[in-house]
Amino acid sequence: MGCCETTISPNLTNFAALLYNQSSVWSFNPCFYSMVVEDGWYSFRRQDLVGHLGFIKERAKRGVPVVGDWAIRNGSCPKDGAKAPKDYACVSTNSYCVSASNGPGYLCNCSQGYEGNPYLSGGCQDIDECKLRKQDLKYKELYPCENGVCHNTQGGYICKCRIGTRSDGTNSGCQPVLRQAEQVAIGLCAGAVVVVSLTCLLVMKLQRNKHRREKDDYFKQNGGLKLYDEMRSRQVDTIHILTEKEIKKATDNFSEGHVLGCGGHGMVYRGTLHDNKEVAIKKSKIINDDSREEFVNEIIVLSQINHRNIVRLLGCCLEVDVPMLVYEFISNGTLFEFLHGTDARIPIPLDLRLNIATQSAEALAYIHSSTSRTILHGDVKSLNILLDNEYNAKVSDFGASALKPMDKNDFIMLIQGTLGYIDPESFVSHRLTDKSDVYSFGVVLLEIMTRKKAIYIDSSNEQKALSYTFILMIDQNKLRDILDTEIVDDEVMIVLEKLAQLVMHCLSPKGDERPTMKEVAERLQMLRRLQTQLVTKANPIQEHYSYRVPLVSVPSDETGMLED
Repeated sequence: MGCCETTISPNLTNFAALLYNQSSVWSFNPCFYSMVVEDGWYSFRRQDLVGHLGFIKERAKRGVPVVGDWAIRNGSCPKDGAKAPKDYACVSTNSYCVSASNGPGYLCNCSQGYEGNPYLSGGCQDIDECKLRKQDLKYKELYPCENGVCHNTQGGYICKCRIGTRSDGTNSGCQPVLRQAEQVAIGLCAGAVVVVSLTCLLVMKLQRNKHRREKDDYFKQNGGLKLYDEMRSRQVDTIHILTEKEIKKATDNFSEGHVLGCGGHGMVYRGTLHDNKEVAIKKSKIINDDSREEFVNEIIVLSQINHRNIVRLLGCCLEVDVPMLVYEFISNGTLFEFLHGTDARIPIPLDLRLNIATQSAEALAYIHSSTSRTILHGDVKSLNILLDNEYNAKVSDFGASALKPMDKNDFIMLIQGTLGYIDPESFVSHRLTDKSDVYSFGVVLLEIMTRKKAIYIDSSNEQKALSYTFILMIDQNKLRDILDTEIVDDEVMIVLEKLAQLVMHCLSPKGDERPTMKEVAERLQMLRRLQTQLVTKANPIQEHYSYRVPLVSVPSDETGMLED
């Protein structure tokens, strides 16, 4: 029994091995196998010497490694740029030629990043360095990518540094952009920003919740729940409850460009609702806490008013401290502007003046006596009488009884902007009555007759009250001197005189001596009829004015105020 091992001599150009059937040589050479193998790969074992098949089954199942120092002798590497000969052996792409170091000839190698057989077409295949790094630690040293992310490429790989690191991951490794102290500082700052942001979001959420609770509380305090119940029980569908958001959107957040007017009670804004309907929105300044419970009742009553000469209440907003009311929008301005505005010198015929006065009186009489409960206006003045495109009067801003103050300071605040109109008796008692509206309307009649303001500047540049001047002129029998010269005419002087008598009754110092608004409306109707009769008698062919004025039916003179 025995085995032998011998090395292949350097520079050997030929090698041959002869293998015979085992039975023919068993008597003197019982070897079971032979092989050419890489030096140092095989080590002798006892079981390999007794014909044991374990070597073949275990160690040499897939063959044995062979390293040959050989070369292709009948040729050489082509020069750069030269075409390779037909018998050129390096046929695989991604391969290159190397001149032999052990004699003439050349050999082929796969290019860097490829492995396989360069002598076969397609024999050199890409090495997946990233995959090898995961399989064995030795490849991590061979293909370094410290603290980076490995990406395989054809013939190589790239090592991309992660966010927050830089440099070349394949050489020096990915290094942090910032030092540790800087990272800690940035982390603390980022944490602080997150904490502050979360705190701000929490505060904003708490504020929104607080604002929502405040809205709910205001809605309840202002009788919103009661209004809902009343609307369901009475089947009221003429009133709409709007949110504060809808009101702000309609008025462009209460911008100055939407302001229609400002008075003692508050501001009035022009707005446009979501259905493009134009409205007037009254934002009051004050409301008495004791009157909040009555406010809803006022809204119910006001919403049911349906009179051609009264501005209709369309809705309200109750989720604010002081409730806001939404009225229909009247486009032609106020009686104050019509009488005293930039067009103050445009003639206004007497019949139009009487028509406006009559319609206004009818509206006030209606809210005093023709509704389910008495409603006081409380702020009768020419600014609160609107005119539509046909110059029909529309009384607005009524229902002050819901905001009626209970002490002197509140009352003074309420009547700001109404000087010249306020009833002297109410000024003393701090209480509003239906006769307070009569007094204020008497001042409006004076404005219509004289085209002077309730508080005006006379020729000597002194400020005077129109009502005081009128009474003084009547006492001196100088009615013509205070009347607007445009309407002074002998043919209708009887009408003007009786109109002056009506004004004097309205301006009586004692409320009990004043007529009711219903009586005032009836007398104005009679004066209109009388004026029409006088003008028709004097001028059979009447002059046609540019104003279109509808005539109203006139009741009989039950009061006798038109008698001479």
